[in-house]
Amino acid sequence: MDDLFSEAAERSIARTAPLAARMRPRTLDEFVGQQDIVGPGTFLRSAIELDALTSIILFGPAGCGKTSLARIIAGVTSSHFTELSAVDSGVKDVRSAIDAARDRLGQSGRRTIVFIDEIHRFNKSQQDALLHAVEDRLITLIGATTENPFFEVNAPLISRSRVLVMQPLSDDDIRTIVRSALTAERGLDGSVALSSEAEDRIVLSAGGDARAALTSLELAASVAAPGPDGILRVGVDEVAEVTQTRQLTYDKAGDTHYDVISAFIKSMRGSDPDAAVYWLARMIDGGEDPKFIARRMFIFASEDVGMADPQALLVAEAAVKAAEFIGWPECRINLAHAAIYLASAPKSNAAYVAVSEALAEVREGPARAVPDHLRDRRRPGADEYPPYKYPHAYPGAAFEQQYMPSRLEGRRFYRPGGE
Repeated sequence: MDDLFSEAAERSIARTAPLAARMRPRTLDEFVGQQDIVGPGTFLRSAIELDALTSIILFGPAGCGKTSLARIIAGVTSSHFTELSAVDSGVKDVRSAIDAARDRLGQSGRRTIVFIDEIHRFNKSQQDALLHAVEDRLITLIGATTENPFFEVNAPLISRSRVLVMQPLSDDDIRTIVRSALTAERGLDGSVALSSEAEDRIVLSAGGDARAALTSLELAASVAAPGPDGILRVGVDEVAEVTQTRQLTYDKAGDTHYDVISAFIKSMRGSDPDAAVYWLARMIDGGEDPKFIARRMFIFASEDVGMADPQALLVAEAAVKAAEFIGWPECRINLAHAAIYLASAPKSNAAYVAVSEALAEVREGPARAVPDHLRDRRRPGADEYPPYKYPHAYPGAAFEQQYMPSRLEGRRFYRPGGE
């Protein structure tokens, strides 16, 4: 459908659409949150108000306002606005939209904006079909994605667009949206009374997702009983019935996966066991593979604890075995045990630094021969090598001799105290 914003469509939405659809902002002044993106004086707001938008990709979590922002643009632009969904549109649909844009530009001089929701779902050929049209400004692209576009969108398309990062809405933003829905004529129009405890529960359960908050409000109202005045009374019990637990984003193959494991590792490195356990719980709740968590702790035990507490490697190894042998849910205890131990342990990255610097010397330095007295003796001519001094034959099982290659004597890779 080329024009989703006709008067007839708006009337239909007003009659039958869910609360979240009815409460979509219609202007930038109604748009809640993302002030660093659409606030006064920002690049995007100026471009929208001047109707001078260039291709952009909106990257952010569900419910942060990507689609709403695209539809605001549709409502104010003099350009023709076409919407495609990456879920059910193919290369043929993309090319058809581009051909129509070319005809429109040639016949009337009118530009075309193409909005593609979930653009990360387009495969390479579908994205490539957009490339020349975007490059030649035959179309202005607005892409929306919940996945990191630098990983999921073709680099040439990224280079011809501006990536705008949108954040989850704050609790105050969600509260503002919920209160507006209660009173707005196109919302609940005063037909629902929401207790403060119920509002808090909706805000908490939304996790920064405006759509989730409005859906929870609408569902809670559907199970609420009217008071003497006919107004539906929504309390915490009604909200609890439709919002079982807070839905925190966790994608086992996407950005949140990497962000959370990064926070987990850095919390252990910073010796904060409470934060480490919190991020561990986020991964447990998100259904992360316990073996993945254990493997990262196994690495951490040598990289960040290392020689300051060699026992840490054994604790991490035990966590790996627990993850493999026990699995969820019981191995959460083993993983927590290891995470707390590693976070609380003294830290040294001397082993990590030593092998990294040694590798750099091997890869970037000159080729260096093994000193003759250290070479293997099982070859012809080995009798001519200088003698090797067997350390155990000397007091203290130590004998000073050259172990480094020539011209590398005295080079230190392992520095126990970080000196």
